[in-house]
Amino acid sequence: FSPSPSLNVNKHKPWIETSYHGVITENMDIVLLDPPLVALDKDAPVPYAGEICAFKIHGLEAPFEAVVLNGTSGEGQLRARGPVDCELQKEYTFIIQAHDCGAGPGGTGGKKSHKAVVHIQVNDVNEFSPVFREAQYQAAVTEGKIYDNILQVEATDQDCSPQYSQICNYQITTSNTPFAIDRNGNIRNTEKLSFDKQQQYEVLVTAFDCGQKRSTESVAVHIDVKPVCKPGWQGWNKRVDYEPGTGSKQLFPKMHLETCGGPLSSVRTMVELQTSHIGKGCDRETYSEKSLQKLCGASSGSTDLLPAPSVSTNWTASLVTDSGRDSDLIFRFDGRQAAKIPDQMVPQNLTDQFTIATWMKHGPTPGLRAEKETLLCNSDKTEMNRHHYSLYVHNCRLVFLLRRDFTQVDTFRPAEFHWKLEQICDKEWHYYVINVEFPVVTLYVDGVTYDPYLVTDDWPIHPSQIDVQLTLGACWQGGEVTMSRFTQYFRGSLSGLTIRPGKIESQKVISCLQACKEGLDINSLESLGKGIKFHFNPAQSILVMEGEDLENMNAALRKVSYINSRQFPTPGIRHLHISTSVQCFGEDTCISIPDIDAVVMVLQPSEPRITIAGVDRLTRPAADLRGPAGLTLFQDLHIISTVTKGDTAEAEHCSGRLGVQEEIIHNLDYCDILVLGEELRPEQEGLQLQRSTLLGKHLDATNSTSGMSIYGVDSMSNYEQVIRQVHYHNWHPTQTPDRKFRLTCSELNGRYTSNEFTLEISVLHKSEAGEHVNHMVAPPQYMQVVHHPAMVHSLYPTHGSGVPSAATVVIVICIAALVVVVVLGIYRIHLTHQQEGRSSDTTKEGELDWNDSALNITVNPMEMVPLRTDMIDKTWSSEMSQLHTQDTLQYGNKQTSFSSV
Repeated sequence: FSPSPSLNVNKHKPWIETSYHGVITENMDIVLLDPPLVALDKDAPVPYAGEICAFKIHGLEAPFEAVVLNGTSGEGQLRARGPVDCELQKEYTFIIQAHDCGAGPGGTGGKKSHKAVVHIQVNDVNEFSPVFREAQYQAAVTEGKIYDNILQVEATDQDCSPQYSQICNYQITTSNTPFAIDRNGNIRNTEKLSFDKQQQYEVLVTAFDCGQKRSTESVAVHIDVKPVCKPGWQGWNKRVDYEPGTGSKQLFPKMHLETCGGPLSSVRTMVELQTSHIGKGCDRETYSEKSLQKLCGASSGSTDLLPAPSVSTNWTASLVTDSGRDSDLIFRFDGRQAAKIPDQMVPQNLTDQFTIATWMKHGPTPGLRAEKETLLCNSDKTEMNRHHYSLYVHNCRLVFLLRRDFTQVDTFRPAEFHWKLEQICDKEWHYYVINVEFPVVTLYVDGVTYDPYLVTDDWPIHPSQIDVQLTLGACWQGGEVTMSRFTQYFRGSLSGLTIRPGKIESQKVISCLQACKEGLDINSLESLGKGIKFHFNPAQSILVMEGEDLENMNAALRKVSYINSRQFPTPGIRHLHISTSVQCFGEDTCISIPDIDAVVMVLQPSEPRITIAGVDRLTRPAADLRGPAGLTLFQDLHIISTVTKGDTAEAEHCSGRLGVQEEIIHNLDYCDILVLGEELRPEQEGLQLQRSTLLGKHLDATNSTSGMSIYGVDSMSNYEQVIRQVHYHNWHPTQTPDRKFRLTCSELNGRYTSNEFTLEISVLHKSEAGEHVNHMVAPPQYMQVVHHPAMVHSLYPTHGSGVPSAATVVIVICIAALVVVVVLGIYRIHLTHQQEGRSSDTTKEGELDWNDSALNITVNPMEMVPLRTDMIDKTWSSEMSQLHTQDTLQYGNKQTSFSSV
């Protein structure tokens, strides 16, 4: 028995190296081993026993497998079973063994080599970009310094290898910036920065890893430039926009005072609103002087010496006006203009009580020896040069001269009153009121009372028969010179110069007349700190605040607001000036705080559109125009006002439609009813308005042959009520053509005007007899033969007696009734005689003769009736005209009664 050959074939184990080092690139599957994977077997070239059938890996789930490339040569290869990620695991270690094929094809009796250690390193791929640690970076620097390092930016990379995970470079991508960055991310400035030039910089920075892969997104770096600590106000805007109608608006909601750490004992700040360029010094309701006086409740009877030029007020026509300031009527005097007041317009009875008021803007007079500058002067017209009373400026002093006549007083009495005030020469608008309660004279400037610092006494003026001349802008020198002329010219601006004899104005009315509609305000007075003191000037254009605590002062200044209560304010800028003084402990001033200049921009208000609507054509019988009530012209009148909200231009561009229109309520200051064509004929027609209609309203009216003017600051509804009561009378409509009237209304002294509403009156002409019937009860037809021509005349009197009086109508009706009774009595007697005639066979001719005699009897008394009627009519009309004097509007010397009794 011999042993099996197979038992002796596979004598040796395969052999491999004791250790291997491999490298695999992530996301690849072939491992590069050093040395290469090769297994040797000494049984070779014996089939099976000398061949390598497998490499087996022993390890904790190592993601690799070994494959035999050539069993005869023993070559193998190490592969990854799936994706290998360096970021998850950089190295792997495991055991590998080689197996031969055994003794036969079945692989029985196979042998395995010793265990070899395999170390595999995963090579990195640069698949990640650098990412900054912060979303943005912020830093602050002080102006004027060079910094080695302002701040450091830092980026990271998720790659696993040092080559790809490290950041090798940073770069600033923003061009033309005074900054640089090194490879470690440190940013520095390359030049000195200036707070005034630029207060903040924004630079963009990108990063590169060592594989030169760039960050996907750059990071923003904000660098604030802080000024070198300079004491002053910070956190305020140079411009504040103000929307009309929004009430009070804070001017400096974030303002605070920087003191650079200095210890303070007190802070004093003055905020000044400068509005001298607007009208009379600020935004006022620029109504006419008459309307404003009525609105403020001023005493009646004042005379406006500076009215708008017109036919009746032509003495201001030669003066220079400045009408470009939101409808304010301002007269400028440059030392060459003056005006004489007509004698019929000169106020009388300036004795113990009267008031002189005016707006004045005046500056210092150039030259060393300043002459007197006369605002108002009443002097001798001829022969002599005596000044009876005058108001003038001399060396920035306001002087009022009042000389009494010997007929009033014959003792040494006060005659010149002097005031020395800064306002007189500060080139700003101020409202001056001189109240005279002789011998006390008081001056009000912008509502503040000032007593004269000097009063000079003088003797009264000797009586004479010389007429006096009242002048404006200069004084009339009527005597002591070869030729009468003006002298002592005024240089400045005046507006609303009025004299009111017999009364003085109260301080309440004076304050109302000069009240400013815009000014400074403080929100939440209650929330001001206890240590804060504040003071407003009367016009609320200057606010002074004082305090010891800096934080309380900052909080107080943040509450300062601008307010404009006008419904339609003047658009444009308002200058603001803030000055501050600081006191330190033991020192007068330790810190200098620069002044602040800012502006409030008042935006353009939505302008109203005033619309007058109603029936524009009336056709009436002539009898209606002759009736006691006349013809109501504007019974269906409506006045509305609308504004367009929103950006009209933008809305029209986008949608082709205008903005939304809203109806608003505001005041009017006059409505004019003008006669188109030839003027009214006072002897036969006129406009009429009951005075009682104006009661309880701030309205007045004037009447003339050219129309009627209703004026005063009042609501549109009140104007509607009054205009609806205007009547047109025409006592001879057949002699007058059809009439046309034009109605226009205005707000703010003509700043906003309505449409021109035209009303046409057409008269239906009928026969005269038919028109008579419309005014009385028609008698029976046979009674018309009894009428005397003189009686018809008395029933419809001529224009001399206006319309038929009520007494005349009553008397005529009574006489007509009497005639009816007489005629009925005669007719009854006639029937009796007829019956008697039938019984006595009387002929019909006798009946007719009897009727004629009866008619002759009735005519005789009627011939006397017209004479008595005329006498009664004239007496009644005379008495009623006296009663109506207090209830009638006048034009010229012609009286027009409003109603018939």
